[in-house]
Amino acid sequence: MRQVAISGALAAYMLLCLVLGGASAAGLWANFVLQLLAIPILFASLAFMPDPPIGQPARRLQLLLALMVGLILLQLVPLPPALWTALPGRDHVRDGFELIGEPLPWLPWSLAPDRTIASALWLLPGVAVLLGMIRLGARETWIGWTIVAATALSVLVGALQVAGGHDSPWYFYEITNYGVTVGFFSNANHMATLLVSAIPFLGALNMMARRRGRAAQKSAGLWLILGGLLAIILVGLAINGSLAGLGLAIPVAAATFLLMLRQRKMPLWALAAVLLLAAASVAAVFSGRFDNNLISDEAPTDVVSRYTTFTTSFEAVKDYFPLGSGIGTFRPIYRMYEDPERVTTTYINHVHSDWIEIVLETGLPGLLLLLLFLFWWGRRTLVVWRAAEPDYLARAATIASAAIMAHSLVDYPLRTAAIGAVFAACCAIMASSRIGARREGRSWAAKRPTRHLSAD
Repeated sequence: MRQVAISGALAAYMLLCLVLGGASAAGLWANFVLQLLAIPILFASLAFMPDPPIGQPARRLQLLLALMVGLILLQLVPLPPALWTALPGRDHVRDGFELIGEPLPWLPWSLAPDRTIASALWLLPGVAVLLGMIRLGARETWIGWTIVAATALSVLVGALQVAGGHDSPWYFYEITNYGVTVGFFSNANHMATLLVSAIPFLGALNMMARRRGRAAQKSAGLWLILGGLLAIILVGLAINGSLAGLGLAIPVAAATFLLMLRQRKMPLWALAAVLLLAAASVAAVFSGRFDNNLISDEAPTDVVSRYTTFTTSFEAVKDYFPLGSGIGTFRPIYRMYEDPERVTTTYINHVHSDWIEIVLETGLPGLLLLLLFLFWWGRRTLVVWRAAEPDYLARAATIASAAIMAHSLVDYPLRTAAIGAVFAACCAIMASSRIGARREGRSWAAKRPTRHLSAD
């Protein structure tokens, strides 16, 4: 009964994240509600000991999370003038105090500590989902169905948006991509991320239903739902114009096909083939004759293109490396590097690449932490796909999380609570101790000395 209540509460919270957390700056109050609701989940996750104890993969993931929190707190610690003036990129701050004749105060590592605190609060929904699933023992199947149900609902909303045109009341944000399917998001690219992420979960839930031996009629119904939603997703990706979404849909579908082959121990050549297909698909999209704003002829002259934001951000990265400017400082830092003659009424709120923004704001420490996470993720992915007994939800989580990380190279979907919660759920499912514990249990049993009855 306790697990049912916990699973229901976390599934409801995940649904709220997917419905209310579809925007970053535009969804201020909705995200504030999600952050408040995350607090009791975090408290319960940290206050009670997991039963049964979590496995080693989950413990390592928690350690990475603790290091991330430590990095945020470290950026808020006040430093004496002799230290913070020695940090790269602080010359203009020192010159400002000298210009007005004020003594240099103690200042933190972050150039905007208030923005750093605000950015840390935006992480609360994803962290709550991650720790709630790992430490409270939520049923992963419920989370998978929640993601699929929310995606289907978002597609329905997107259909109403397109049917109603620019004046449709189904667009929930004033600043959005009118005329295309955005669902509960403000950005069509982020909607595409959710659509792509839902594909492997549809496949996994279908395989789990088959493995449980459900009636043939119900199994056929699930196949019909899967095929229908897959068709809707692919059509939606084509309509909303997300180049990254189109490029990722092909390898994600291929990986989902592998998931549904009932292969117990997936051969390495099959995984390598999917990776090559992913690289080829993305390369074909961005090198073809598409009107993208990264490598098109017009991209260098467009002030809001990815080409412009990437190159401008790289200039800032060089000046603030190796310690970065501070989490949440991208917007004011970027304005310092913009060409004044090209500035318009449109401003850049994110670099359209989570990876570049992380390096700019956290420098080498953040980059090393990111590489440690990628090592954890890669190692766990191999374990999940090479396990003798397939865990379909865990395999789906590797596919969905890979798609989100790949899309984050050219966008910022993880800055939304919705995609952040999906990514956190994927990591929690991957960190499940079922596969590792089974192997460790056999190893422990084999090494344990045999006990004999003695009559002495």
